[in-house]
Amino acid sequence: MSGTGPGTASRPLTFVVGTGRCGSTALSRVLRLHPDVLSLSELFACVEPGALPREPLTGKEFWALLSSSRPFADRMIREGTPLPEHLYPRLPGGRFSAGDGGVPAVCLTTLPHLTDDPDTLHDDLRPVLEGRGRAPAAAHYRALFGMLAERFGRRAVVERSGFSLGTVPRLRAAFPEARFVHLHRDGPDCALSMSRHAGFRLLLAVAHAADGPAEQDLAADLADLMADDAFDLRGVLERPLPVERFGELWSGMITEGLAHLDEVPAPLRTSLSYEDLLADPVRRLTELAGHIGVEPDPGWLAAGSGLLDGARRGAAEALPGDELDRLRRSCTPGMRALSTAGALDRGGSGLPA
Repeated sequence: MSGTGPGTASRPLTFVVGTGRCGSTALSRVLRLHPDVLSLSELFACVEPGALPREPLTGKEFWALLSSSRPFADRMIREGTPLPEHLYPRLPGGRFSAGDGGVPAVCLTTLPHLTDDPDTLHDDLRPVLEGRGRAPAAAHYRALFGMLAERFGRRAVVERSGFSLGTVPRLRAAFPEARFVHLHRDGPDCALSMSRHAGFRLLLAVAHAADGPAEQDLAADLADLMADDAFDLRGVLERPLPVERFGELWSGMITEGLAHLDEVPAPLRTSLSYEDLLADPVRRLTELAGHIGVEPDPGWLAAGSGLLDGARRGAAEALPGDELDRLRRSCTPGMRALSTAGALDRGGSGLPA
């Protein structure tokens, strides 16, 4: 795998960004079915903190970034509470262990999303990436994208990480040619889903302890906390938390993220409502294919539509009335920001009609 074959430089690159718990994992599964799309799930999220260093790296340093383990993920796996996005712990017979050396960051989700044999793919990538000279991190990532695209016979690259809105400025600086898709979900539904997710419960605890740092700082602070054996992980996960706190977290991420996206040239960005994707998947996936630079393959449209679960809409409506009212109020700033940005127009997707 050379990663430098014909067409590597012109291969379309798209980042799907969002708050997390907005349907993006399902979208990665849908994109994986497209015959022309290399779907990279949670690459940057799993490599954080420090996924996009500013200083150039040697090939060996870049491989160390990808292949070293992360305290957050290993601790969650060891304690029997792996994040649902982390696929490696659920694979039978994997060579790496959170209790013995750790699971390489790139193996947590990205490689198992592509193949049932992530260990072999990991081993095949290593000598090529380690053999590269010193270069900016983005150049190494482009080489990785090219290698994987060639291996799987794909011509467009789409990376999708949860909790990624705050990374837009760094992604833009590293990959100025990249296109962006902002996937968003109804605020109360999204915040309710966050409240039931171990990762977001931990992030909220860190955010409140540090008086609401930026997203990239949250990831670093959480990594430091999880490396401390004295940290009471179970206690934090089991502690009751008002759901409106997650609404506040969601609103803050949306308002900050939309400001970042506003700096992206209009032809390179678009917005997609998860609710619209569920309501009319063929239309929305067709529009999405156009934005990321591939054809709306009929077989893919049918298969992708079949993966989307419309029953997930409106989950917050089942909350008791006073709790739902508090949650809605906490989500109002974010919903207003989406409306002002036009993301809730044209049926909610913001994609070209």
